Amino acid sequence: MLRQLLATAILALALPLARADVAGTIIFVAGQVNIAARPAVLNSPVNEGELISTGGDGYIYIKTIDGGLFIVRPKSEARIATYHVDRVNPANTVVKLELLRGVARSQSGDAVKQARQNFRFNTPVAAIGVRGTDFTVFTDHETSRVTVLTGRITISGFGEGCHPEGRGPCEGDMSRDLSAAQKGQLLQIRRGQAAPQLLQESSLTPDVIAPPRVDEPSGKPVANNNSAAPISLDPQKNASFQQAVNNAAASGTGQNGGKNQETTPPPAVVTPPVVVTPPVVVVPPVVEVPVVTPPPVEVTPPVVVPDVPASKIVWGRWQPVINQAVVVDFVGELNRKSTLIAQNADFALFRTEGKEYVVPERGSVGFTLQNSEAYIHNDNIIVPTTAAKLENGLLNFNFDNRTFATSFDLVSNTERVELKARGQVVADGRFSGENRFLNPTTTNMWVDGVLSSENGGTAAYLFNTRLGSDRTVYGATQWGKSAVK
Repeated sequence: MLRQLLATAILALALPLARADVAGTIIFVAGQVNIAARPAVLNSPVNEGELISTGGDGYIYIKTIDGGLFIVRPKSEARIATYHVDRVNPANTVVKLELLRGVARSQSGDAVKQARQNFRFNTPVAAIGVRGTDFTVFTDHETSRVTVLTGRITISGFGEGCHPEGRGPCEGDMSRDLSAAQKGQLLQIRRGQAAPQLLQESSLTPDVIAPPRVDEPSGKPVANNNSAAPISLDPQKNASFQQAVNNAAASGTGQNGGKNQETTPPPAVVTPPVVVTPPVVVVPPVVEVPVVTPPPVEVTPPVVVPDVPASKIVWGRWQPVINQAVVVDFVGELNRKSTLIAQNADFALFRTEGKEYVVPERGSVGFTLQNSEAYIHNDNIIVPTTAAKLENGLLNFNFDNRTFATSFDLVSNTERVELKARGQVVADGRFSGENRFLNPTTTNMWVDGVLSSENGGTAAYLFNTRLGSDRTVYGATQWGKSAVK
């Protein structure tokens, strides 16, 4: 045990002094993706320790130096903390991946498969180890969930005997395993929870929260169903033709060697008398024309299309926070076919079934803050979660260029922080903030929301951001229309 602690301490001291090495290469990028605050470029390298951040439409596929795959999906932050491959002595290979928020997928490369004891995938609340595995992870500040495509993983919450700075899996009484054979199941671990919980896959699985692109590798072997195409031959036709020649040569005179023969006159022709038959008069039958009664004309009543009510906004706590009860029935809303617009650690935002909001082509509109709720979570689980309130809220939409801008003051005890965001609005009324790392002067929080025509005009959005290096705030807002220009 002492030797292991000493080795870990030496490694922790040595790593900050080492230069960042190339961990992989970008083989696909789409949407808004940044590497260390720079736009991601296809075929460019990704170095150890560089922060990978994706916007609402961002996807990035990174091929690691040992042939593995690291995929980061929309609205996520991740990094390849360490990717040291020792091909001479594979036991010295050390790999650590980190997912700070969002959804990512890891597919083990050759070096990881030979040094599984030195592979670690960290989230804010748990450590994941592998046994030759392809798996997908969702995490926020409070909860992590993992599903397995192939192989097996082991997961353990951080606490005594399992720390973020460690390497390799945390295996003990409180760790839990999940294999690909356990189809339809996932492991979930919450901050401070003693052991991970085995659950059935639902709307909270990583692939539902941030679905994969259609071109994302499936992770499962594909059968080679090559079948020979049937050969099509043109029909050959054998024509046989038959000719019949009929020669009927007849002569009307004969020769008798120059002698004259006596000719017998033909018999007399008796012409029979002509009998005149009177014409037969045919009386045509009397045809009675039936009386046809036209069928009755059926008058089809006009089709009355029922008036579809406008969709509504449903938001609130989807799990208890500081002894505050749940407000939104998450599963119930999905069963009612409501659309999940956004979700964070504390809140969920849905749009019910109904007539969708249609964004105007021109003009602008402002909203006033009507309701809000926010909670500040500390990375140290000993420090209790605190409630915060919002003041001086502003939300404006410019429909000419399909943009929005919002800001407010987050107030907690003696602290006051200005949070703000800008972003785009799409045709059905959804809006999403730009990457907070791309333009920190105009955007310093993540925002996802939706517009509705209920009550003459309503908007709502969820937000979250980091406060310093050790805290995260999650919140929800509801707005009412104030003016039309």
